[in-house]
Amino acid sequence: MSVTYPAGFTASGVTAGFKPSGLPDLGVLVGVPGTVAAGLFTTNRVSAAPVRLSRARLAAGAPRAVLVNSGQANAATGAAGDADALSSTVLASAALGLEAGELLPCSTGVIGEPLHLDLFEAAVPALVASLSPGGGDAFARSIMTTDTVDKQAHADAPDEGFRVGGCAKGVGMIAPDLATMLVFVTTDAVVTARDLHSMAREQLGSRFNSLTVDDCTSTNDTVLLFASGAAGGASVAPGSTAWMHLCEAVGRVGESLVRQLAADAEGANHVLIVEVTGADADQDARVIAKAVANSPLVKTAVFGGDPNPGRVLQAVGASGVAVDPGRLDVWFGETQLATGGVIAPDYFTDGDRAGAARLHMHGRDVHIHVSVGDGNGTSRALGCDLSYDYVRINGEYTT
Repeated sequence: MSVTYPAGFTASGVTAGFKPSGLPDLGVLVGVPGTVAAGLFTTNRVSAAPVRLSRARLAAGAPRAVLVNSGQANAATGAAGDADALSSTVLASAALGLEAGELLPCSTGVIGEPLHLDLFEAAVPALVASLSPGGGDAFARSIMTTDTVDKQAHADAPDEGFRVGGCAKGVGMIAPDLATMLVFVTTDAVVTARDLHSMAREQLGSRFNSLTVDDCTSTNDTVLLFASGAAGGASVAPGSTAWMHLCEAVGRVGESLVRQLAADAEGANHVLIVEVTGADADQDARVIAKAVANSPLVKTAVFGGDPNPGRVLQAVGASGVAVDPGRLDVWFGETQLATGGVIAPDYFTDGDRAGAARLHMHGRDVHIHVSVGDGNGTSRALGCDLSYDYVRINGEYTT
């Protein structure tokens, strides 16, 4: 179950021919009239044409649908790319019976390759004809690029009668700031556009900001949250019990999608979970956690099953955050390997200690905990190992 799990949404996904593989590559998600939307976007200054158009439409009105193509990112395409993003939504909105401003475009794929509007035009009739409340699975598959599996999640706020659904794509070029890859979350609760934006920032922005695969912020990163209001009732307002329950459900969907993205990262064998505690502020902890999760040396150590605390200490010290080396403690799993900035003297000779740490490294999830002091600042970063396959996949990306 996915984006159409909540009431008030239909979706579809078809093959338009944008991808040489012949797999589905064009999807649409539509909310009923009255649906409101909130969006978070990449901070990369080389943002894609669909990102710029979606930002403008969210600021100007009340979009209730999204059109997604995979295969071409429509980034670094200049004025022609802006015109193509606009034209693709004009084609689709006319067939859907929507105003053009009600439809947000998203694109993912090769940067620099223009959209193929002739393929758009030919595929739109089938896309619209296949719209249905059961089309969430097809939509989730149509947005994939190098993903090996589609990523979907759902949750309920049973006391309130609300449902939340979501899907995401992305396995490489992930180091977001405010959003990551393409993520679509829906709910049937009644929420104002302003409050929905606050919910998106608090429940989705923070979670997707914790994810990093390769320290590369995409040109196309987009997170959209839609509320159809189809569940009826009063508007869910911040501070209410209903708001708390809805936030919890949206958060559960976001958390599931983040973990699925990390698990399917390009060439990944392990999910890397870095916890930082004891910082002076949460922001300091976030910078340190991302520095450890982004370190090529840490990532390759995880791939090789080598619990090397020296690589973690190096990443912490190079993070730019002022830390006291004498207060740094590092654990791999449940095994403490550095205390007060000093690697345990028996680490290289104590078979039990090293063995326990290496055993932890064989699991799918590898946990690294870093304590930097006694402050209240905490954060977490999710990443993955750096494998031979990551180099192969990206070395062959356009070929």
